[in-house]
Amino acid sequence: MTEQQVADDRAAGGSVPAADSPGTGPDAVYHSGAGYISPAPLAPDLRSADGRDKPSRNDSLAAQLSTAVGGPVGDHALIGRARYWTPLRVLLAFAVLFLALGWSTKAACIQQTSDGNGQLSLDWNNGRQYVAMCYSDTVPLYGAERLNEGAFPYKKYWIEQTSEGGTEVRYMEYPVLSGLYQYLAMRIAKTYDMLPLPGAGALQVVIYFNVVAIGLALAWLVTVWATTRSAGRRPWDVALLVCSPLVIVHAFTNFDAIATAFAATGLLAWARRRPVLAGVLLGLGGAAKLYPLLLLGPLVVLCLRADPLHRAPGARTGPPLSSIRDLDTFLDWWEGRRRRLEVLSARPLGAAGATVAAALLTWGLVNLPIALLYPQGWREFFRLNTTRHADPDSIYNVITSFTGWTGFDGRLVHGEAPGVLNMVSLAAFALACLAIAYLALKAPHRPRVAQLCFLLIAAFLLTNKVWSPQYSLWLVPLAVLALPHRRILLAWMTIDALVWVPRMYYYLGTDRKGLPEQWFTATVLLRDLAVLALCALVIRQIYRPAEDPVRRDYADDPLGGVLDRAPDPLLPWLPEPLRPKQSSR
Repeated sequence: MTEQQVADDRAAGGSVPAADSPGTGPDAVYHSGAGYISPAPLAPDLRSADGRDKPSRNDSLAAQLSTAVGGPVGDHALIGRARYWTPLRVLLAFAVLFLALGWSTKAACIQQTSDGNGQLSLDWNNGRQYVAMCYSDTVPLYGAERLNEGAFPYKKYWIEQTSEGGTEVRYMEYPVLSGLYQYLAMRIAKTYDMLPLPGAGALQVVIYFNVVAIGLALAWLVTVWATTRSAGRRPWDVALLVCSPLVIVHAFTNFDAIATAFAATGLLAWARRRPVLAGVLLGLGGAAKLYPLLLLGPLVVLCLRADPLHRAPGARTGPPLSSIRDLDTFLDWWEGRRRRLEVLSARPLGAAGATVAAALLTWGLVNLPIALLYPQGWREFFRLNTTRHADPDSIYNVITSFTGWTGFDGRLVHGEAPGVLNMVSLAAFALACLAIAYLALKAPHRPRVAQLCFLLIAAFLLTNKVWSPQYSLWLVPLAVLALPHRRILLAWMTIDALVWVPRMYYYLGTDRKGLPEQWFTATVLLRDLAVLALCALVIRQIYRPAEDPVRRDYADDPLGGVLDRAPDPLLPWLPEPLRPKQSSR
C-alpha cells in the first residue's frame, strides 16, 4: 500500500495495516484514521443511521420498557451498525415468541381423551373449547369440510341437516387458495400419521392442526417481514404488530394469516415500484380471502389524484402485435412490451392500471380451474355469503341484541337470503368508499397509502354483515403503518382481543354458567367505537400532516412507490369540487 493510498483510505475513514504488521494476514494490526487500533479491518462506512426513528428516546412507553434491556439508546450510539441483531431479526424473534404463545392458547383444544372402549377423541367435554377459550375453526372444520375423508375440496359434497329439519347439499365454503391450503395440510397430516414418527399415533385432527399452525406461523412471519420493510425509517413501529394481543388470540383461529401475508407483500412490492408483482400478490391474496383485492381501490384513487392525465411519451415503444411473423419478431415485440410496461409504470395511473390488471388476471387464473371443473363447489363460498345472516360480531346484531329488533328482513328460514340486509350493508360500504375517495382527492396533502388502506378495510368491517373475530388481524399491519401511536394502538388491540372472552362464554350458554348475550355485544360495540376513534385520528392526521409521525423529518410516503414525493399536477384535471383545497407542494 503506497503512502498516497494510506492517506486516501484514512481520509475516507477506513482502516490500514499498522507499519509493524504489514499485509492483511491473521497477525495484521489495523488502526483507524483517529489512531485507534483494531484487530480486524473496520467497516468502510462508519456513518450512523440517525434518520431512523428511536422509540426509546421519543416515546414514553418505549422508554419505560427499554429499562429492561439497559435503557434508552445513547446520544452518540451508532444506529444501524448491528451485524446480527438488526431490527428485523429482533422483531422476527419476538414474533416467534408470540406465535408460540398463540399456539399454547389453542393447545387445550387438541387434548385427547379415551372412551371406555379405548377409542381416542378430542376432549371437548363440558364445553371445554369455550371454558378454556381455546376454540379454533381449524379443528372442527377438519370433519365438517370432510377433510378427514381425504376428499378433494370443491369436488366432494355432502348432505347436511338444516335447523328446520330439511336437508341441503354442501361443499367446501372457503375461497380457492384457503381451501387448497386445507387440503395440502390434510395430505401432510395423513402422510405423517402413516410414518413411524413422534406423535404419529395421535388423532389425525391433532396432527392436522399442528401442520396448519406451522404454515400459518410462517405466513405471519412473512407479514412481519414485509411490514417491517414497508415501514421505512420506523421499523420499530412493527413491534406493535409482532407483540399484538390479537396475535396471541387469533393467529390460529382461522386461515387469515395467509391473506395478510399476500396483502403485506403486495403493498411492499408497490412500495418498491413493482406494480405487476404487487398485482400478482394481491390477486393471490384475494384468492385466499377477498379483502386484499379491496386494497386496489386506494391505489387507484391516489394515482388518479397524482397523475397529470397526459399521454406518456414512448408509450408506443416497439412493434405492434400484428407484426409478429416468427421467433425474432416475437422477441422484438416482447422486448417492446417490456419497455412499454416500464414507461407506463413510471407514471401513477400506469402503475395503478398494471397492478389492477395483474391482480384480476391472477385471481382469475387461480380460480378458473376450480370454477370449470367443479362449478357448484366453487360457487359455495359466494352462495353462503349471500344467504348468511348478520354475524354475532356485526353492528346489525348489536342493535338487535339491545333493542329486540328483528332486522331488515324479519324472521327468515334457513337458506333464505337476507336481501334487504345485503343491500343495506353493500350500500353503506359503497357510501363509505365514496367518502374515503372524496377525502383522498380533497385533502390539502395527498394521504399516505397506508392511511387510505386502513380507512377502507375498517369501513368494510364496520359496515359488513360479517365480522368474524379473526378479521381484526386484517387491520393490524395497516394500523401500525397508518397510525404509529403505540399506546393508542395497544389500547385498541387489547379491547379487540378481550372481546374473545365474553364471546366464548356467551357461546357456552347461560344454562352452563355462561354470559348473557348483552355482555358480549357490549364489548363488540366498544371495539367498534375504538376502531371509529382510530379512523378519526387517521383522518385528523391526513388533514394535519405535521401531526403525522411518519411525515416528520421530511418523509412523505414510505409505502407510496410511484406516489412517494410525487407532486399534485400543476394543471389538475379534477373538477373544482374535487380538487385539493390548496396545493400540497
